[in-house]
Amino acid sequence: MIDKELKETIIKSLLRHAEGHIEKHCANIEVYLTNPVGIGEHSDILEAIQKELAIIAQYEDEINILRKYFN
Repeated sequence: MIDKELKETIIKSLLRHAEGHIEKHCANIEVYLTNPVGIGEHSDILEAIQKELAIIAQYEDEINILRKYFN
């Protein structure tokens, strides 16, 4: 059985991991919104933003589950 301190460390690490990825994908969206012509490989800016939002939603779900069931 995992002791309480190790459990808290694991949960905290999972939360930080998800939060870090959310920040990264938010930064990508900011780039698309402020300088869309600078992103040559993404001809469909709206589709690119939607993909970033889907990834953010996935990590938000992970955070909500961790906080609801394991905190």
